[in-house]
Amino acid sequence: MFDFIPVEYYTTIQYYILLFLILGILASAFSGNLNNQEARAALNSFGMVFAVFFTLYIGQRQVNYRFGDTVNYNKAYEALLSGQELVITKDYLFNYMMVISSKFMSVRSFFLVVDVLYIVPIVVFCRKFFKSYWFLGFLLFVGSFSFWSYGVNGLRNGLGTAIFILALSYYERKWLMYALFVMSYFMHASLIIPIAAFIVSGLYKNPKAYLYLWLACIPLSLAGGSAWSGFFANLGFESDRTQGYLTGGSEEYNDQFSQTGFRWDFLVYSASAVFAGYYFIFKKKITDPFYIHLFGIYCIANAFWILVITAAFSNRFAYLSWFLMPAVIAYPMFRYKIWDNQYKTFSVILLLYFMFTFYMNVIK
Repeated sequence: MFDFIPVEYYTTIQYYILLFLILGILASAFSGNLNNQEARAALNSFGMVFAVFFTLYIGQRQVNYRFGDTVNYNKAYEALLSGQELVITKDYLFNYMMVISSKFMSVRSFFLVVDVLYIVPIVVFCRKFFKSYWFLGFLLFVGSFSFWSYGVNGLRNGLGTAIFILALSYYERKWLMYALFVMSYFMHASLIIPIAAFIVSGLYKNPKAYLYLWLACIPLSLAGGSAWSGFFANLGFESDRTQGYLTGGSEEYNDQFSQTGFRWDFLVYSASAVFAGYYFIFKKKITDPFYIHLFGIYCIANAFWILVITAAFSNRFAYLSWFLMPAVIAYPMFRYKIWDNQYKTFSVILLLYFMFTFYMNVIK
């Protein structure tokens, strides 16, 4: 559908589109339009159109090395189309979905289906919790640093986190939420980390403890270095893929992460959500049980990543908390009155949050 766009500019174009939209939101907020009911209705309609466009744009990309593992998924899918059998030993939900899809659709159609399943849960979450301002929250999600990457590269991981987000949308319907958690795990086994974080932070509801845990993991990581990666690799993360991420021992992953060592830039990025939770919970006295639970999940999952931050492919673990950052940052601003001119403040936060993404993916 978008093959006329040169592949070398394909990703960059969507970042410029997002920048244009976010600047438009900023201008609307400062002109007072976001408080206008008719303007909000128009924004909602435009939001649905944009969500469809964005889904088509990401799902109808070309098969090209610039989109990372898209090439490898294409090879596996073409093998299925040619009649080869896929031996499935893990990530059952994704792999069986791929096998069944290969019976009646092309690889490009399969990628579109994957990205529909990647985007729709975000729309559901935003429409439930952010109501008439859902599109603003949606922009925060799709403008996140790794959101595009996990829609074109780490597809299984991305789908797993999307299903986890969908599960949180049914927080009051426990049976459905836990069923979706199970689905997220069988989409990608790494989702055991946020699922475990959900369970722990649900049993012990003390946000201060999780804030201290997160802070403590920084000096522990600096002192322990790569020893933490080895520790967790031997503790039960037994899959070849996960051990490869932790130890960097396989050439299969050599093109997936260009820098190793302690990533202060990523730590600062992660800290923005921790600071947001600290500010809303401890300074603004937000006592919403769902938000406190959400903050605990993020702190625990991100603390795990900090411990293995020096691993060659720790970005795969970082995303197991980063996918929750938009929810942690935005939730209180759409549910409670916190400041005067609140949507002006949010639009500034949205721009600053996206500019990290823009800098890392376009400027740097």
